[in-house]
Amino acid sequence: MKKELSVIIVLVTIFFISCAEEHSSLKSIEINVKAPFEMPGIKVPDFSNCKKLLITDFGAVPGNKDKTSKAIADAIYQANKVGGGIVVIPKGVWLTGKIHFKSNVNLHLDEGAMLLFSDNPDDYLPAVSSTWEGMECYNYSPLIYAFQCQNIAITGKGVLKAKMDVWTEWFERPKAHMDALIRLYHMGAKDVPVTERQMVGDSAHLRPQFIQFNRCENILIEGISIKDSPFWVIHPFLSKNIVIRDVEVKAHGHNNDGVDPEMSQNVLIENCIFDQGDDAIALKSGRNQDAWRLNTPSKNIVIRNCTVKNGHQLLAIGSELSGGVENIFMDNCIVTEEAKSSLNHLVFIKTNERRGGYVKNIFVSNIKADHIKNGILGIDTDVLYQWRHLVSTYERKLTSIENIYIENIQVSDVQFVSKIQGQAELPVKEVNLKNVTADTIHNKRFIHENLEGFSWDEQPSEQKE
Repeated sequence: MKKELSVIIVLVTIFFISCAEEHSSLKSIEINVKAPFEMPGIKVPDFSNCKKLLITDFGAVPGNKDKTSKAIADAIYQANKVGGGIVVIPKGVWLTGKIHFKSNVNLHLDEGAMLLFSDNPDDYLPAVSSTWEGMECYNYSPLIYAFQCQNIAITGKGVLKAKMDVWTEWFERPKAHMDALIRLYHMGAKDVPVTERQMVGDSAHLRPQFIQFNRCENILIEGISIKDSPFWVIHPFLSKNIVIRDVEVKAHGHNNDGVDPEMSQNVLIENCIFDQGDDAIALKSGRNQDAWRLNTPSKNIVIRNCTVKNGHQLLAIGSELSGGVENIFMDNCIVTEEAKSSLNHLVFIKTNERRGGYVKNIFVSNIKADHIKNGILGIDTDVLYQWRHLVSTYERKLTSIENIYIENIQVSDVQFVSKIQGQAELPVKEVNLKNVTADTIHNKRFIHENLEGFSWDEQPSEQKE
């Protein structure tokens, strides 16, 4: 009898799964992108024929955080249950707490809609599996979070905005905060299980990311605007098949990178506007022992047709790059005159003796900019910031850096064209500049140390030194 009952349960389960798949209208499309390397097609979800689930039908009330949070969660559950659905945020301002995705869900914001995220840290508990600057830990939930999900999207012409009163106070790094980071650093170096790295504390103040896709596949972010953020703005982590297009970021807080693909692969970032307090696009692949354990490079990433209005670098690689970074193509981007007071480099590769990893096959072309504080290309292999004296080096591993191609870059005012500081034990190799020009150069054109293989092919232009 028990055996017969088990067979019936299995058959019923198969039937319902089959029905869900049959009635689901979720499809996928593959986007093919040209690059100077073999670039796989990027698979993203297509929700165009899926059922729409209006959050007001699930009890959302403007200004009521608890009811709206629950309504969004219930709508996400239902969209997932039917095998694919669109959770619609209608016009208006909707105060909410954290949003946790499930697979096969599109969070869609109508034009005129704003999701306003609470700044009460308790709204982002219990702690979830996350990261802090390349180290895995359990921390406050990102404001929008997905873990091990497939086929997810955030679309529409609405706005995601973070209330910032508390997070702004947390921008400071007092002793209790630094002590927490030191503790996390040692746990990572000693391979303490991630579940034991509990970083939520009264004074630890490890701010959450705005959006984190953690170990997810087939991701689309399109059309939305994001304003303000506690920490990194968009953070794909250990994820693949990602398209971020027509997104506008405006976030001028501490550590407000625009997009941080970390140990993520097959990524397209296009037609975006970045106006933030840190790097516009920061490519990362984990820190030290954690990244060596996970052993997943960031690779096959294309960034094109983007505009930067403010930020420290247009493209930053590192300093958390211990898993490796390869096959990166940035093309046809503009740095506006508004960014001249903030931009340090167009391209900056940074690492140190603790990182290991590698950087190779970096292609950057057709970039226009005005004034740059430092230069067009910077490579620094000794960037340790405050960590130089806070903690010791557990294991010394240098970063190999090779095959950097910069072409068709036009800027008005720089200190140098390129400054490359390699390691004597492991020099930077093969840096190629072609038609890279600056109207005014205040220092030496090239400042190079421990570099093997350099070419510069300048097209005719006026240079003032």
